[in-house]
Order: sequence, then C-alpha cells, then structure tokens
Amino acid sequence: MAVANPVAFSDDGGPKSPISKKEISIGGILTNVFGLDELPASATTISCLWLLHPRTLSQACMEPIAVKAITDWNKRVSEGKAQDFSSSSSSSSHGLIAVSFDQRNHGSRKVSLLANEAWDRGNETHAPDMLSCITLGISLGGHAAWQSIIHDANISTAIVVIGCPDYVRMMSDRARLSKRKSWTETDPPGKDFIGSVDFPESLIEVVRKYDPAGYLHGQGAFQSIEGQQGSLLSEDATAAIQATRLEERLKGKRILCLSGGADKLVPYRCSEPFMTWLKDAMGPNGVWRNGNLDLRDRVFDGVGHEMTGEMLQVAVDFILEALDLPSAKVAGASSRL
Repeated sequence: MAVANPVAFSDDGGPKSPISKKEISIGGILTNVFGLDELPASATTISCLWLLHPRTLSQACMEPIAVKAITDWNKRVSEGKAQDFSSSSSSSSHGLIAVSFDQRNHGSRKVSLLANEAWDRGNETHAPDMLSCITLGISLGGHAAWQSIIHDANISTAIVVIGCPDYVRMMSDRARLSKRKSWTETDPPGKDFIGSVDFPESLIEVVRKYDPAGYLHGQGAFQSIEGQQGSLLSEDATAAIQATRLEERLKGKRILCLSGGADKLVPYRCSEPFMTWLKDAMGPNGVWRNGNLDLRDRVFDGVGHEMTGEMLQVAVDFILEALDLPSAKVAGASSRL
C-alpha cells in the first residue's frame, strides 16, 4: 500500500504565518530550528517541541505544525494569558521553539528508497526496518513517540498522531493483510508468525525492551493475537513488574493519542487492546491504581491515515496546556515536549 501524505495541510490550507527557521548541523544531521528569533527577551524557561515526520516523507512537511504551535503560544504570551510557574518574577516568560530533522533513510539522509516501503511494495525486511527508527511525531514518528515518552526521562509530553503502541499487533495485522507466507502457511494462520523470518528473534528482543506494549504490558503483548499461542516472554512480566515499570516510566507524564477511525494503514484496532489495558491499569482494580498519568485517547470518525486540521488544533492546544503547567507537575528536569 502506497503511503499518502498524512499531513496534506502542509501543502494547502495550513498555517502560512512567517516564523524564523535556522538550519543547524548537529552530529552531522541537518536540523531545522524554528522560533529562535521570536523568543521573548524575558524568557527564563525554553521548551523544545520535537517534530518528526511520517514514513516516506521528510522534515519539510512538519513546518506548518511548528508555525502553528509557536505562533499560538507567542500570541498567548503577548496577550498575558500564559502562566510561568518557573519564576517568581512577573516579568519572566516561557519560550517555545521547535526542531525537526530527517529521520534515518529519509530526506537528506536517504540511502535506500526500498527500505522505507512495506511488504506489499517489495520490502522483505519491513518489520525490522520500521522499528529501527526512534522518533516523535506522526505515523512512523507516532509509533516512536510512545518509545520516547517511555524511555527518555526528560520528555514529559508526547503527542502520538496516527501511531501505534503495540508493534506486535500492528505488524501481525499487516502480515495478515499482505498474505505473507509466514502468516498463511500455518494452521491456524499466523501461528508461527512471531519468530518467523518476517518477525525474527532479534526483533522480538527489541520489542521486549522498547515497544510500549512489549515493555509495559509484558506477556500480554504476545497474547490474544490471532493465531498466536501462549507467550514468548519470561514469567517475570507479572503485575508487580508492570506496576513498577509504569511508575518508573510514566509517572507525571502526559500523552495525547489522536487516531483516525477510518485509518487502514495503522487501524485503531491495533492500538485499542493496549490502550484499554493501560486505562484499566490506572483504575481502582488495576495494577497501577490511581497512576499519575494524563492519558487522552481520541479517535476521529471518518478520518483515514492523516492528520487533519482539527487534529492539529487539538495537538497544539495540548502543547500549550503543557507549557502552562506548573513545573512541579511536569516530569523531567528539563522541558522537552
């Protein structure tokens, strides 16, 4: 399946307000930093919003999101509506910049076009190629936004747009739809997909360590998938381990998930079991009772694999809300979104 541009408003109808953009090379990777010239002179705190693009595209498509977020925040500051809890001085303020860069094997870093494609486009190593990129953002970046919020203590807020926290379930679904031999040639279908050449043992180990469902849910990540029998994880993935990992990795953090109800590439059905488990885990009878996580999960009816203007506004509102939070309520020593 060819991947259409899920942020089409980047080309037409998106925010057009000018904002400063500076290209900076960091470790040999070209990055674009937005909003440096617009930072208020009184800023005592600066937050960085990391914007990572979808698969097969480049950082260029993320610029309208940077413009929208920074413009809306600076307007709030200029109108005196922003709150700064980081300083007792009434003259201080909170600044916002945004950074984008090309993901591995994309844009200016592209080496192999085929490696960015899916199984049905001729890429025989689609599953390993997808997981090896760790980012924040939309689609491919959305998958990795989950990994970043879990494994980077400095990131306090994540916006996951048309991404999935359950890599096993998502790739199993794609293998089924792509009619991979590893799925169709067993009885029942898919019985040996996990551990096959399409989802090898080396990839399983990465999922155990970094995938949200694989790491936080543990055994459950490899159960209840069509055709799968039992679990591939050790018995230490108990409720106590789950609670400890949830407390260590998500306490005080904020996650907004925006999904398309008609998304066929990353269908919400692949995310829903883990999302339901995570919500239940914070309930009165859950493994992480009354867990301190601000988790918001929205599915937009009739929306496919795209980020609509409405979704953009919801995302920006969430960012601005995070910037207005007292620092004591935001996880991490530094402010990174």
